[in-house]
Amino acid sequence: MNFVFLMDPLETVVIKKDTTFALMCAASKKGHKVHYLPDGAIVLKNRKVYFHTIPVVPRKNQGDVGIVFIRNDPPFDQQYLLNTWLLDRLPCNFPIINKPSGIRYANEKIWATQFGSLVPKTVISRMKDELLSFLNKEKEVIVKLTNSYGGMSVFYVRKGDLNVNVILETLTQSWKQEIIAQKFIKESRKGDKRILLLDGEILGAVLRVHAKGEHRNNFFSGGKPTPCKITKHDREIIEVLKPKLQELGLYFVGIDIIGDYLIEVNVTSPTCLQEMNYLYDKHLENKVIGFAEKLIAEYRKEKS
Repeated sequence: MNFVFLMDPLETVVIKKDTTFALMCAASKKGHKVHYLPDGAIVLKNRKVYFHTIPVVPRKNQGDVGIVFIRNDPPFDQQYLLNTWLLDRLPCNFPIINKPSGIRYANEKIWATQFGSLVPKTVISRMKDELLSFLNKEKEVIVKLTNSYGGMSVFYVRKGDLNVNVILETLTQSWKQEIIAQKFIKESRKGDKRILLLDGEILGAVLRVHAKGEHRNNFFSGGKPTPCKITKHDREIIEVLKPKLQELGLYFVGIDIIGDYLIEVNVTSPTCLQEMNYLYDKHLENKVIGFAEKLIAEYRKEKS
């Protein structure tokens, strides 16, 4: 079976850390043909969708595509949006992890705010007075873009800091773009927890702990992986999310939890699988590929 991965350029893959690479290896080991699908290589012609793929291991390209993994990193820009529109033209219920419509619907940082008490106090605005009023009330906040990833453009600011105005002005592009401000959660000093979910069930978890002199726990920002436990409250959060994720076809998801709060729901290209493998001596990618095979079998059964 052909497994197609819509992803960032191959030269950007970090073999020891990249979740996409682990998934590709697992698919190949199970005898599937693995293909790289770059941006710009989806063609809609005569009401059919065609993929111009590059085999990861040189092989003759034969047979139908069995499943597509969408693994491009954010931001969710015009190219990302266009890819999802084109993939929408595949046959109904064609296996895609994650569903393009679900990715479009669930902004990774804004979507979680619907869950009330599960998230910290949050303001999303471009208005200077609104943002400063929130900071003055909460005293310590995190401000970030709505579509960044890997800890990029994430700032910790305190009431009275001399750089507050310039930080807000820069992030909002002179008050022309909405940003997110969230109450600072003191437990973040101990790290933040990334939990990977597969069809709403826990696949694995890791605590990301910031480097010295940093407030960001992301691995891209120098954070280090450490083992962690899934708490009762974590499971309660997941039970709330599970039916929503399944309804949207968001099968492979990473959620970020700090203390008792849900911070983000990562649906575009969730990572940290390899770090979990190293910490717990697992091969979690095999479970993901097994689930993909199940989706393929269900789709073929529907067609027959």
